[in-house]
Amino acid sequence: MTDMLLIALYAFLGAGVAGLLGALVLRLLRHRSVLVSLTVVAAATVVAMLGGTLAVAWAMFLSTHDLTVVTTVAAMAAVVSLATAMLLGRWVVARSHDLALAARSFGNGGSFAAPDGDSTAELSELGRELAATSAKLAASRERERALETSRRELVAWISHDLRTPLAGLRAMSEALEDGVVQDPDRYFRQIRAEVERLNSMVGDLFELSRIHAGALALAPTRMSVYDLVGEALAGVDPLAREHGVRLVGGSIEAVPVEVDGKEMTRVLANLLVNAIHRTPADGTVAVAAVRRADSVVLSVTDGCGGIPAEDLPRVFDTGWRGTQARTPPAGAGLGLAIVRGIVEAHAGRTAVHNVTGGCRFEVTLPAAAALG
Repeated sequence: MTDMLLIALYAFLGAGVAGLLGALVLRLLRHRSVLVSLTVVAAATVVAMLGGTLAVAWAMFLSTHDLTVVTTVAAMAAVVSLATAMLLGRWVVARSHDLALAARSFGNGGSFAAPDGDSTAELSELGRELAATSAKLAASRERERALETSRRELVAWISHDLRTPLAGLRAMSEALEDGVVQDPDRYFRQIRAEVERLNSMVGDLFELSRIHAGALALAPTRMSVYDLVGEALAGVDPLAREHGVRLVGGSIEAVPVEVDGKEMTRVLANLLVNAIHRTPADGTVAVAAVRRADSVVLSVTDGCGGIPAEDLPRVFDTGWRGTQARTPPAGAGLGLAIVRGIVEAHAGRTAVHNVTGGCRFEVTLPAAAALG
């Protein structure tokens, strides 16, 4: 038993020295290729075995023949180990190089496609992560392009919409200044109307800028959807009467929600005003609010005749306006973008669908938790 312990001790000491040397070499070469590291590991393994064997041989005074046999076996093992390590290292390096080239392509604006062929589990996992990142990056680029296009269109439309009333204001002010106006009161009323329109456009731009900057400060309170819709309907009732449009709000459940009353009233008012303007005289604008699972769906249905299918995905984009809405007093196409921004700030979502004779705008909000 004592001899076995001594053999184990001498073998451990001999192998330990070789292992420490191998660790030192690995640290010095830690920034080199994985091929070099694998070769060092294989060499350290064989040298550790040979060192332990030589230490035992020296302590136990093995015969020269036995020592030669052991050394020869260790040498052959070293050759095979180094060859295997180099083959494995070259394969891993080649796979890493292919992965780097593929990653470089999507970094330059392309998309990532994992290289064909077998790979280690770690490299395969890295390839999957790079593919997922590539997909997210492509989606981000697409959103950025869409946003930039929307901004350019918005600037063009705002410039046009501002130029028209400003030209009218200048013409009317010059006519008043020259004293060639037979009915000055009518001009004053028109000037006031144009100023109110400009003020509304500037207000919408300011609200949209706050939404895009994430500076929309909400003050949510618990309130009933019934009260929320009732307040919005009362605000647009005069406009509906002026256009000869009937407002219907019979299907409204008294479901509690946690919302900023002022901002959510603006959402409903924007939807209702749009619906009233797009619905012909003697038409109907219907408002409904129903509960679905853990959410509340508010809907406004108009009689506009429907929206072209190709325009439906763009309805809530900044600056979008339908073909029939591109002349005053349609506004700058910011109302629905503001609706989406406010609703998303409440952790909700917006949608629009064509229905018979018109379209339905839906706002989905989280329902308030029941009071305990």
